[in-house]
Amino acid sequence: MSVTNFPAQAAYDRPVTIPLRRQPAPEPADPNRWLKRGIWLYFWLLILEGGLRKWVLPGLATPLLIVRDPIAIALIFMAWKSGQLRLNVYMIGMVLLGILGIYTAIIFGHGNMTVALFGARILLFHFPLMFIIGDIFDREDVIKLGKVTVYISIPMAILIALQFYSPQSAFVNRGVGGDMAGAGFDGAMGYFRPPGTFSFTNGLHLFFGFAGIFIFYFWLESAGINRLILLAATAGLASAIPFSISRSLLLFVAIDFFFVAIAIVRNPRYVGRLVAFLIVALIGVAALSQVSVLQTPIEAFTSRFESASGVEGGLSGSLGDRWLGGLFGAVGDAFDQPFWGHGLGMGTNAGSTLLTGGSKSFLIAEGEWGRVIGEMGPLMGLTLILLRVILSLKFVAIGYQKLVAGNFLPWVLIGYLLMMVPQAQWAQPTALGFSTLIGGLFMASLRQPKPKPVLNNQ
Repeated sequence: MSVTNFPAQAAYDRPVTIPLRRQPAPEPADPNRWLKRGIWLYFWLLILEGGLRKWVLPGLATPLLIVRDPIAIALIFMAWKSGQLRLNVYMIGMVLLGILGIYTAIIFGHGNMTVALFGARILLFHFPLMFIIGDIFDREDVIKLGKVTVYISIPMAILIALQFYSPQSAFVNRGVGGDMAGAGFDGAMGYFRPPGTFSFTNGLHLFFGFAGIFIFYFWLESAGINRLILLAATAGLASAIPFSISRSLLLFVAIDFFFVAIAIVRNPRYVGRLVAFLIVALIGVAALSQVSVLQTPIEAFTSRFESASGVEGGLSGSLGDRWLGGLFGAVGDAFDQPFWGHGLGMGTNAGSTLLTGGSKSFLIAEGEWGRVIGEMGPLMGLTLILLRVILSLKFVAIGYQKLVAGNFLPWVLIGYLLMMVPQAQWAQPTALGFSTLIGGLFMASLRQPKPKPVLNNQ
């Protein structure tokens, strides 16, 4: 080949331009990411606070009682600083009652500032947080948290099985502060009611009642969740009822299912899935009842149910005495209390411990409405109760409107919400946490996620 047939050297010297594929621009950071992380931290501390106080940091059991309070305060401050703390009549009313209650407790009541502040934190920090969760989270966040709850329910069920069969001196049954007497509560047939990861046994029925909402929901809307995980969580929920020896858990699950059933009646296209769920549930219950490890807790639960039925009327007694919580009697006796009450915080276990020098007891009333009226008097107490009831009824109306419009997620949250927001024992930190959470998640379920911006990559 002739040398002249080769391209000129200059051709090799010219720079070669290789077309590069433009990388998509990164999605803009969520401006609420730190607020959302704070809400998730509040959720995790709600689930794990008891475990921290029993197993991890028993020496700090007392300060860990209010471990979520700094999170609530920080979230309120962050929301205010970013202009996302939207005031409403309920929030303003509760905060005013909390501030006024501090003064009346010091001047007319027990006179202990620490106890008054402990009682006021319920109204000043946790109640406003409910609305912050509702404004920061959206429907997608609610579903994510629901999925995590479903996942947690599986190891939680395994844990309470271990606690049920283990002696109270075992590590899994260690009490708050490392108490070797155990954290279980008297159940039936010599077995104790297990607390799971919580400080007290009420946390268990509050958790599984909360988990039941999403387990039922995902049976109807299963996209995005593993079916085997859902089956395992359903089995965990079913087994948790006898292992807990708790009529309250049975009541919570029944109410969860009742509101789901109403949603199905309004949306007949889900009937097939309901039938499938019921068939699987019946087969599962029949199979689980034959498992030897479950026969003893079933007997204990049945024994507990029968013994309580003779005294309190069984499930109807639980509904009348626990859900209604003696509210009619509390309202009827309201004007027998001092006009300004005995003082905010006096009806809490922590408050009674401080006021009596170490004895935990119900200084006012075990029921929530009786405690509120006894602490704050008829004027402020009944006002606080009225705010809680009106807010709950407003939630019911909104939830039903969404159900009629074809969005049943807010509606299935209503059953649990009605057990928590109007009259749950907010003096107990776990009940307060789940009340705050369910109220916020209901409002968040009404908000659709903001559409992601369309990026031009041309």
